[in-house]
Amino acid sequence: MKYYIIAGEASGDLHGSNLMKALYEKDPSAEIRFWGGDLMQSVGGTLVKHYRELAFMGFIEVVMNLKTILNNIKICKKDIEAFQPDAIIFIDYPGFNMRIATWAKARNIPTHYYISPQIWAWKENRIKAIKRDVDYMYVILPFEKDFYEKKHHFPVHFVGHPLIDAIASRTEISDAIFRTENNLSDKPIIALLPGSRKQEISKMLSIMLSIVNDFPDYQFVIAGAPSQEYEFYKPFLTSDNVKFISNKTYDLLSHSHAALVTSGTATLETALFNVPEVVCYKGSWISYQIAKRIITLKYISLVNLIMDKEVVKELIQDDLNTKILKIELQKILNPEKRVDLLKNYAELKQNLGGEGASKKTAQLIVNTL
Repeated sequence: MKYYIIAGEASGDLHGSNLMKALYEKDPSAEIRFWGGDLMQSVGGTLVKHYRELAFMGFIEVVMNLKTILNNIKICKKDIEAFQPDAIIFIDYPGFNMRIATWAKARNIPTHYYISPQIWAWKENRIKAIKRDVDYMYVILPFEKDFYEKKHHFPVHFVGHPLIDAIASRTEISDAIFRTENNLSDKPIIALLPGSRKQEISKMLSIMLSIVNDFPDYQFVIAGAPSQEYEFYKPFLTSDNVKFISNKTYDLLSHSHAALVTSGTATLETALFNVPEVVCYKGSWISYQIAKRIITLKYISLVNLIMDKEVVKELIQDDLNTKILKIELQKILNPEKRVDLLKNYAELKQNLGGEGASKKTAQLIVNTL
């Protein structure tokens, strides 16, 4: 069978790569073309466009790059027409993917959506388009099944969270080897995860680094995103107590004592590695003002959303400043607070279900064909 997969971000590349492995296992003759990244490319198939050319953050940035986005949509449609897939698989990235889904449905190409758009957070009216244009939906968060089926009467499959698979399948590296290979001292590590897009990294990293001198007994390590070059991070490396490691986020988290994390998938990854964290988010003033008026969620981090309570501290917009960030980091370095956090993390893992999300999804897709 022929599969066309569209992933537009780093997290989609990770989950897309594991889904591709499972598809090749379930369907050895599978032909796959995809929009994604290096991880998907390492599995096989044919890369059409890298997500580096697709990732735009916030309302203003999208408007400024609208011509590029519309051109990418045109390219995608032409490539799908030429490939004639038996199924299109969308991975998150709703602004782009839902446009392709509408077009594909009109041409009777089966549409599968793996990792639902977060319409429970905003743009809930997208449910109309989803019910019309998506044939099969595979959700990864436990509350999404009730949201779709009970509230909107749209059947979905809860397959568990693919991060559990991604973390379980990684190769462990000893603490001594990790520190030696990356020129790190014996000090406890505080990981800095400022995001993957240039706009968010620029906003977040300077604030995260502003507290370095207040914690001389720790070393701060920046997790470089695979989508960015070292030269982009170089201006931020002004202290001897700040190190940089690129494209090794999971290794870094597995050896970290605490973390400062930009809101997104990384907040959940950090929790699954049992690392106490402070969640950070600061957008452009206009983007934040718009988002504040249309997003009605109590929390922005996946950890708190899944647990439906404040497990990790969220510092949003003006609250993300040097003074408050220092206070919150001191709190999670406290042994009593850490014990409480780890108890909540254990409950979080139970709520997410077991391993096998990628294989379950691949089997369900193959079954439909």
